[in-house]
Amino acid sequence: SQEGGPFGVMHEMKFFNGILETPEQAVDHLDEIGGPHSHTNYPWGWAQAGNTPFKWYKQNTHEGGVHVPLVVHWPEGLGDVGGALRHQFHHVNDIAPTIYEACGVTPKNTYRGREQMPISGTSLGYTFTGTDEPSRKEVQYFEMGGHRGIWLDGWKAVTRHEAGTSFDDDTWELYHVAVDPSECTDLAASNPEKLAELIDRWWEEAELHGVLPLDDRMLQLFGTRHRDRSPHPASRRYVYRPPIAPLPSQAGASLGGRSFDAIATVRREAGQGGVLFATGTENSGIAFFVKNDHLVFDYNAFDHHTIIRSDSPIPDGATTLHAQFLRGPKRTAVVTLSVDGNIVGSGEIPWMMSTISSVGMSIALDAGSPVSREYAAPFAFEGDLQTMEFQLISRQDAEARKAELAAEMGRQ
Repeated sequence: SQEGGPFGVMHEMKFFNGILETPEQAVDHLDEIGGPHSHTNYPWGWAQAGNTPFKWYKQNTHEGGVHVPLVVHWPEGLGDVGGALRHQFHHVNDIAPTIYEACGVTPKNTYRGREQMPISGTSLGYTFTGTDEPSRKEVQYFEMGGHRGIWLDGWKAVTRHEAGTSFDDDTWELYHVAVDPSECTDLAASNPEKLAELIDRWWEEAELHGVLPLDDRMLQLFGTRHRDRSPHPASRRYVYRPPIAPLPSQAGASLGGRSFDAIATVRREAGQGGVLFATGTENSGIAFFVKNDHLVFDYNAFDHHTIIRSDSPIPDGATTLHAQFLRGPKRTAVVTLSVDGNIVGSGEIPWMMSTISSVGMSIALDAGSPVSREYAAPFAFEGDLQTMEFQLISRQDAEARKAELAAEMGRQ
């Protein structure tokens, strides 16, 4: 991966927040690497070394980004030829047709009245019994963030794209990977006819498989797209009712870089506490919980914890517990805690994360490493959490909320 940058990172999400760690900073934490208090990614140089003998990184379409091993375990199917290496070329889209063939299943063209995408791959089942048979795969295109490549009968044309530049300016390279698998000898200048053939075929395959129009955006495409009949409703309102399994980060309410309301409807007795929601890990995240009869919001920005605690106990019985997170200028934010509509605490977040974690949200407990140092995970909520609701707030609404909050604080 190239996400560690030139120096590497102790916390990968720092890369996605535009923070580059220096080697001097990392040296102080070397003993943490590999443990729960790290989300490390080593630097470009070691990433290149790790991809030896191939070029470049994950995301690229050179062999360093697409060439990986595949291990097949099927004692009944492999028989006496198991344990041997195969060298035929195949791609990830060949897995599905292989499984269909092994199960004796012919995929349907339509399912429940809906036309299905055609299977594009080639079964690699023939390799199970024939270690030396030539590859039955004819062609495979590659495209990732504007990087492009195509494999055709042992030849490969490939180009590395710089985001924001014209695709017409990309320089295509040509390799005979059947004899030069590590792409050492670029034959583009000496065999322009073969290169032109492969480039033309790439455009044909791209048209056939829906690659066009080309798009070199990367981080921008990670943003949540709100639409009905998806995990992210157009209303930007999420309601979770426990018990509920931990949510993948792509499926839960996306709180990074946003203003939001988090509203828990609970019934509890004195002394009952626990996590209402937590997202992320001990390295970075947000935790909203009840401890010692007080409402607590812990914003963990890469080990810099900002903790807002209610200034009075939560009453027994049915209550509505509310944390409002409003963006401020220069990546700051303000958190306001309320119980049954009454403000019980507030504080400023000095630095707001735009991307929080690759680990998603847990409701009514903290399912991973503890986001907050205030408890030991899972710290499951001991009362009755009836609903946990999130409402994402637009920038215009956030400004209006700030004005309302200032007026309310003035009255208090």
